[in-house]
Amino acid sequence: MSSYPPTLLRLIKQFARLPGVGEKTATRLALHILDISRQEAASLSQSILDVKGKIKLCSVCFGLADTDSCKICTDPGRANGVLCVVEETDDLMALEKSGAFKGRYHVLHGALSPLNGIGPDDLKIKELVDRIRKEGIKEVILANNTDVEGEATASYLAKLLASFPVSVTRIASGIPMGCDIKYTDQVTLKRAMEGRRGV
Repeated sequence: MSSYPPTLLRLIKQFARLPGVGEKTATRLALHILDISRQEAASLSQSILDVKGKIKLCSVCFGLADTDSCKICTDPGRANGVLCVVEETDDLMALEKSGAFKGRYHVLHGALSPLNGIGPDDLKIKELVDRIRKEGIKEVILANNTDVEGEATASYLAKLLASFPVSVTRIASGIPMGCDIKYTDQVTLKRAMEGRRGV
């Protein structure tokens, strides 16, 4: 790789810093940039600068927006009164792609992790409580991850919201499609049995 010109090496190193991009992929991307027109390269560069300059957190749900409120929060067709709490914006995007939820969201921006020094004040929990009070929320769906931190966060929120006049539910978790039961861990099997429903 050292035979590449220094300018190209710098670009390869920048691409390699991206998550999930190794040296080979970074090299392919850099060589692709070299092959595209100057106009396409300028457009890509401007898109990166626009994202850095214009994207911010929605003032309501703390998802991503390029205005004060995101498209989901300003959509009058979304179900009011139902709030789905997620850990990160990519969790929100995954649920949106599924088409399974038509209500509103609240992004915590993390999960409780005392070992890493992340407590309730480090997440958007106060803002969640404020929304429940102001927006007349009837149901809060906890869509935290099923790892230790996600479970701890869901448990904390369930206890915190027990005194509010809202129904607090947790998304179901269980055996994924195409998975053999014999290869499924005990916790997942337990949850699948507990969350069973009629057919």
